[in-house]
Amino acid sequence: MSEEDAIKIDQPQELSFEEYPEISEEIEKRHKIEKLLLEGGGHIEIDILRELARSDYGLVTDDLRRTLWPALVGVDVKCLLPAPKLCDFETHPEYNQVVLDVNRSLKRFPPGIPYEQRIALQDQLTVLIMRVICKYPDLRYYQGYHDVAVTFLLVAGEEIAFAVMDVLSTNHFSECMQETMDATQRRLLFIWPVVNFENPELFNFLQHSGVGTMFALPWYLTWFGHSLNSYKAVVRLYDYFLASPVYSPLFVTAAIILYRADELFLQDCDMASIHLLLSKLPENLPIEQLLNISSHLYDKYPMTTIKKEVERLEREDQERRKLDEKSALERRKKLARNAKSSSNYTLSHWIPQLLTPKSFIVTTAFSIFVGFCAYYYKSQYMSAGIS
Repeated sequence: MSEEDAIKIDQPQELSFEEYPEISEEIEKRHKIEKLLLEGGGHIEIDILRELARSDYGLVTDDLRRTLWPALVGVDVKCLLPAPKLCDFETHPEYNQVVLDVNRSLKRFPPGIPYEQRIALQDQLTVLIMRVICKYPDLRYYQGYHDVAVTFLLVAGEEIAFAVMDVLSTNHFSECMQETMDATQRRLLFIWPVVNFENPELFNFLQHSGVGTMFALPWYLTWFGHSLNSYKAVVRLYDYFLASPVYSPLFVTAAIILYRADELFLQDCDMASIHLLLSKLPENLPIEQLLNISSHLYDKYPMTTIKKEVERLEREDQERRKLDEKSALERRKKLARNAKSSSNYTLSHWIPQLLTPKSFIVTTAFSIFVGFCAYYYKSQYMSAGIS
């Protein structure tokens, strides 16, 4: 990706790895999953597994995720290849940028881990990313990709993490890994029809503010891994996204915007205020509630309906821009006419002032004097034989 096309995102939120005691519903869900695994010889039917990952509390623990995340994306853990060495990638043109981003990802590692272990994890993360890039030369690394990869690395280890990222990079994230971010930025427009269908007043307020969709870019690029401050919330969202269609992060984004409607209406309706509020996700978001809303929205509004609405909004925006350009052109023409009229007025105002009776007499006398002098000197030159 060229430097002009690269989109920079802010530093990630510091990730909290605080552990909480399992509540009764989580314990019940965990026991249910463990029973299904035992009955299925370590396997769960894919439709049932997806429902488990999407429903409340997801896959509950990282031990279960380590087993079930690969199954959700169709990875056979018996056919994993050993990771190459870091030095094998040092000459790749994107190596330095990947290393730079990985070195800035310390906030996404568990705090207090020994220095040697942290360095080892950083090297594993770099190798994981470079393996994908080298395997798919048509895909481009983007800033934020490492935020996704580090989550799979921490949960499942480097070999499973690579196998999962291999699959996700060719479907869920393939649009984000193009030469430019044009397709991704257009995809973010898909959040507005959902907001408009559910809350037209909020939609009009946000459109009037001119906030756009850049606040949601890190959410979409990293599956919220860059922006949330709770590790538990991040892996819960990953359960949901792995078990859902590729556009599910857009519906979660719409759910968050709708959930924060009251907050938004309290802000000044300008781009800076609204962007500042939306780009900072609050702590303790009701993740399960938001995921249930997201699932409801996805079932309620088919992608074909949303695409048509996006096209309609784009046409309206184009027509509005044409009207704005036409109005601006008319204003410029009017200003030019006023300037010309003012210039003509100044000239017509001063000419009569110059041609007063007194000025006319003086001008006439001066002209006669100049003519007489010219006639006199010409006569003198002719008499002296000078033509």
